[in-house]
Amino acid sequence: MTTAPERSVPKVVFTDAEAGAKEFPDSNARMFNYYTPAKRKQSKYEDVTVEVQPDPRHYLAQGWLYGFSDGRGGYPLDWTVLKAWGSDRPEPERYPGSGGRGYDWPAHGWHEFRDPNEEWELTLYRYNANVVRQVNQNIDNARQTKAFEQWSPNWVRFVERNVGAWMHVDHGLGLYLYANANRRAPTNMHNNAISVNSMHRIRAAQDLALYNLTLTEEIDGFDGSAHLEVWNSDPAWQGVREVAEQLTGIDDWCEAIFAANVVFEPLVGELFRSSLVQHAAPRNGDFVTPTIVGAAEYDFAERDLRYTVAMFELLTADREFADHNKAIMADWMATWVPRAIAAARKLQPLWSQPDAKPPRFEDGLDAAKSRFAGILSTLSLEVPKELAQ
Repeated sequence: MTTAPERSVPKVVFTDAEAGAKEFPDSNARMFNYYTPAKRKQSKYEDVTVEVQPDPRHYLAQGWLYGFSDGRGGYPLDWTVLKAWGSDRPEPERYPGSGGRGYDWPAHGWHEFRDPNEEWELTLYRYNANVVRQVNQNIDNARQTKAFEQWSPNWVRFVERNVGAWMHVDHGLGLYLYANANRRAPTNMHNNAISVNSMHRIRAAQDLALYNLTLTEEIDGFDGSAHLEVWNSDPAWQGVREVAEQLTGIDDWCEAIFAANVVFEPLVGELFRSSLVQHAAPRNGDFVTPTIVGAAEYDFAERDLRYTVAMFELLTADREFADHNKAIMADWMATWVPRAIAAARKLQPLWSQPDAKPPRFEDGLDAAKSRFAGILSTLSLEVPKELAQ
């Protein structure tokens, strides 16, 4: 038996010249230490969120790695008129041999925001998967028990027209307001929170659309397209439609979030979902619709509003621009509060449509105004005189 001759192959020689061969104090560290955690122990949310989006006023010594055709780079701070501590300081000077000159001051105030929900990719998937699973189980159970057969014809008309119409609000704001504001916000902490808000609204619109298809299959005579005519021409809905379309046209990303989450949602969204649909549905034998609408209500009341308050609290208490920011927000409220109140009042005829009536419209509107005033108190903002309308 012959053996193959040994091949002459260059031997691998480790010279310790590789970058990873050097030892330094944190060589064996299992956690990041380039940021100060909000609590005693850093969280996974902070590890995957804080400092992910760089900033030339922070650590990006070489300047923005990308820019727009007009020469501006990255995330210009003038995309909102609100200001945070240090944001009006010029970018550090850069030239050959500068060595990152000008970085002897800390991060500006935008970087102080932390989402109290600690939202990131994994939490988004887990939360929405759980919501969709629960909604589907509720609908499947209703189909098996023939629960939809208990609805009166009047309530069927109410759901096909009015509950279906709200999906246009969720879809429009989710896709054209929150998704746009997410791109324009200056830190990854803001981006994550706002993008999750966007996904909540888009998922809520999808929930209503799929529910509409289910009811079309389960209820004889259910008109799955009625919501289109309502959204386009029903006088009761034209105020909501007008304000929703105006919201999607806001250029300032902070104003967009403020107008939608601080003004529109408490005065119009919660009024419709809680004071009308969730009160009227059980009285009319419908225990399914509140589970779909209630999921969206929880999204806002327990998650989206929570990050919104945390974000604007920093700005109304900013060490440098608190008064400036409060004055700007007061101007925003002078614009958006009258629009929201007018839109809410145009919805009043809906309260008389179900056979079994919900609590009075004025009582629901008073509760919405009280809710709104409470949010302003948390943000240290004055209640606008327009709220009395």
